[in-house]
Amino acid sequence: MPGAAGVLSATAVSADGTPIAYDRYGSGPAVVLVAGAMMERAHPTLEGLARALSPWFTVVSYDRRGRGGSGDTAPYAVEREVEDLAAVVAAAGGRAKVFGGSSGAALALEAALRLPQVSEVALWEPPYHVGGSAPPLPDDFAGQLAALVAAGRRGEAVERFLVEAAELPAEAVAGMRAQPFWAESEAVAHTLAYEAAVLGPGNALPAARLAALDRPALVLNGERSPAWMREAGAAVAAAVPGALHRVLEEQTHAVTVEALAPELLEFFAQR
Repeated sequence: MPGAAGVLSATAVSADGTPIAYDRYGSGPAVVLVAGAMMERAHPTLEGLARALSPWFTVVSYDRRGRGGSGDTAPYAVEREVEDLAAVVAAAGGRAKVFGGSSGAALALEAALRLPQVSEVALWEPPYHVGGSAPPLPDDFAGQLAALVAAGRRGEAVERFLVEAAELPAEAVAGMRAQPFWAESEAVAHTLAYEAAVLGPGNALPAARLAALDRPALVLNGERSPAWMREAGAAVAAAVPGALHRVLEEQTHAVTVEALAPELLEFFAQR
């Protein structure tokens, strides 16, 4: 159905029957945006990025399963999320460039490895752990998060993810629990186990698998992001044959649309 300012909102159906809600902007070659943890397609960064690219591309931003307007058919598997993305690419015309941010970058890589209809991939700070400064995570982090949610302890699941995986100070997260947006965070707490599953045990870099990726790839990092994230970006770029790696001045993990959009435009417009 028509949305605001020329946006078309619609639903694709994944291979297991799960409805996947998406917004479509602009016209031209297709670009699909893959969100990171707890983000929906209405997030200001995703919406702003879609609008910034829409004069040159058909940009599709979707809600990953379990959040926003999308369904969530059990049991979860990373393969189902790849199928979700395949359904969105099909709705976008059958072939697409893909951008993923943070844990969404890991999902974008999985899709590029499995789906020939992904023509190239751009990544913002895939959070693999390649150095000693990365935050230590248990190999069964996904299972631990899922167990907390199953026990009705959604707030604890969100807090563990933010403190242990996102490295937010515990006192800052404690303050967040009193804010109105915390209820929205708890509403998608079950999807945090999905993020951990996409990244794999301990967020270990799948270097051998990435060496088989035969699509153009761009890896971006922020100059002011944690050192381990920059190390991870460099390691991903080194593992993918021919990949480009750039560090954006003054940017943190919470990258701005103004910094990110020109990089994606330059990369995607060349192909």
